[in-house]
Amino acid sequence: MTSAARTFASISSVTPPPGAPARLGRAVVLGGSVAGLLAARVLAEHADRVVVIERDPATDHPGARRGVPQSSQVHALLRGGAVQLERWFPGFADRAVAAGAQRVPADRLAIYTDGVAAPGNSDLLTSTRPFLEHQVRELVRGLPGVELVTGRVTGLDLGGDAVTGVRYEADGAPRHLAADLVVDASGRASRVSDWLSAAGWNAPPLTRQVTGINYATAFFRRPPGEQDVSAAVALVTPETGGDLGGATFTPVEEDRWIVLLAGFGECRPGRTAEDMVRRCRQEFPEPFGRVASGELLGDVATYRQGDSRRRDWAAAARLPAGLLAVGDAVASFNPIYGQGMTSAALHASCLSRWLRSGADLGAPARAFFALQKVVVDAAWDLSSGGDRSRPSVNRPPRGLERVTAGLIDLVVDATVVDPVVARAFDGVTQMVEHPQTLASPGILWRSLRARRTPRPQPTPALEPADRPA
Repeated sequence: MTSAARTFASISSVTPPPGAPARLGRAVVLGGSVAGLLAARVLAEHADRVVVIERDPATDHPGARRGVPQSSQVHALLRGGAVQLERWFPGFADRAVAAGAQRVPADRLAIYTDGVAAPGNSDLLTSTRPFLEHQVRELVRGLPGVELVTGRVTGLDLGGDAVTGVRYEADGAPRHLAADLVVDASGRASRVSDWLSAAGWNAPPLTRQVTGINYATAFFRRPPGEQDVSAAVALVTPETGGDLGGATFTPVEEDRWIVLLAGFGECRPGRTAEDMVRRCRQEFPEPFGRVASGELLGDVATYRQGDSRRRDWAAAARLPAGLLAVGDAVASFNPIYGQGMTSAALHASCLSRWLRSGADLGAPARAFFALQKVVVDAAWDLSSGGDRSRPSVNRPPRGLERVTAGLIDLVVDATVVDPVVARAFDGVTQMVEHPQTLASPGILWRSLRARRTPRPQPTPALEPADRPA
């Protein structure tokens, strides 16, 4: 196992890291989404007071927020994220299910690659994004010493070689908080890099990967009782579908299905209710058509994201002490891979390990960013490699990227006929294992051998493609 894979295994472990907790007076978190809330949960073990500053007011019920414009779309909590949520909030899954979330056992999850089915290997906890975030927020609000403040962050105070405080506006008035540690969880539009540059510090290098991803999401009435297939993911490879990315459906609270179709570039599937239903019934395996045959609840919601972004904090030449970043403020991926919330959960694990490592809090947090980079690299390599293969992106892999892309293609092709390879790939896509584990001799040999195994026939759609919707 490589050093990156070993580090990833330690980060994704639920075993508490060794070492005494670092002691802080006040820690301030910029942003109250899943990344910021989980950072606050970790900091509550180390700081006398944790203040989370969030622009959108907290409510007593789940609801979409302006700061999460894509909240109406499907959000996956991968197994790696579910494990971490259970670690930080024991009993989280049971609590969420009691409130309306759904459990999908692995034997009721179907994974289709170009229509060919493979069984799922992970149990899922499924819900809408606002519901899940609300569950986490309520638990964080109940932590001693944690305060959620509604306000808009306007800048950082820097004194000497460290961040010393945060400026923000609340109720129309300027405010200020001194801080021993500031965590940027303000999302992909974070302004922290700009503030650092303006103050003479080095902003982390920013990389953009063009995706041009388009989403369409709709809710359908879910009938009572168990279904043979309770959740499904239909992957469409570029060789088969070009810029058609795929589809997914899961059960969510309030007796609903949530269904998502995705495409790249000018491919925008499901933009209307008629197109959504037609495609589910004619272009994807039968369970999609069955789900879309139910009552449509509300309108189709669309969303477009032009690129994936990552800020390489580990590569910044000069950084102040007392400043960290987590979640989309570090890396925001193409959402089709469902890595966002789980990456945020693993960033919280990095934070915990760093704070218990005897770190010098008066120095730049380079050890933290090095840990976090292992998580970011793992997610980025997997998702950006898939994006580059789409015709509309037209950015073929080069050098080592080409080798990695070829390896992933080989393994994906084997998942439909070899259950061992399928489990290994599931561990990577669920962010439980590092992608380098797929390069083990055993997995490579099985993947090569699988090329000689006849492929099952694709699962047919509910109705022929030439039949009127």
